[in-house]
Amino acid sequence: MSSRETRPGAVLFDYSGTLFRLEADQSWETDPSTDLDGLLHRMTAPVGVIADFDEPTRDAWERRDLDPALHRAAYLEVLRQSGADRARAEELYGRLIDPGYWTPYPDTGVVLEALSAQSIPVAVVSNIAFDVRPAFATRGWDRHIDAFALSYEIGSMKPDPGIFEWALRKVGVAAEDALMVGDSLTSDGGAAALGCRFALVEPRRTAERPTGLRNVLREFGFAV
Repeated sequence: MSSRETRPGAVLFDYSGTLFRLEADQSWETDPSTDLDGLLHRMTAPVGVIADFDEPTRDAWERRDLDPALHRAAYLEVLRQSGADRARAEELYGRLIDPGYWTPYPDTGVVLEALSAQSIPVAVVSNIAFDVRPAFATRGWDRHIDAFALSYEIGSMKPDPGIFEWALRKVGVAAEDALMVGDSLTSDGGAAALGCRFALVEPRRTAERPTGLRNVLREFGFAV
């Protein structure tokens, strides 16, 4: 029997590039020569080394999602190397860590509401160093989330098993009965090592991926 023939009992979602995306409007752009899309990609890329770090900053980069201070140091260096002066770097970093600047994918609310209505537990599992709960609360979606497994609070980063195990305990299902949905095979796909099923979504612009979440969930038998 295919793993997709039996609907999972819970869903774990990544945050960035999966449920929400950091996108710019006209207020972001001050210098026409700035590659803003490239800059935002570097600010939100889930894996990889995106700047020429010295040893201390490389350490901050590798552990950035475990500590807000390391996160700040690493990203301010990324922004500096991207050509931003101090004031601009501070401004852009402030937007990165402000959930109010993050845009939900068009089907995020629909999916969360549908899963909640069917009493399917949901957790947000994210490598992140700031609190994303306000992004959900301002839209009334926080009531659909059973657990927020945020790396800086848990002390574990994907793909390490600890963060997934913490989320699974909170939603009360075995790994084999859970589906992890995310945009990174490397980090989010780490859940498969525990026995979770995994669905990959593309971290495209929100307008270009109107039904990405619904599509993958339907493949696993969810009515969304």
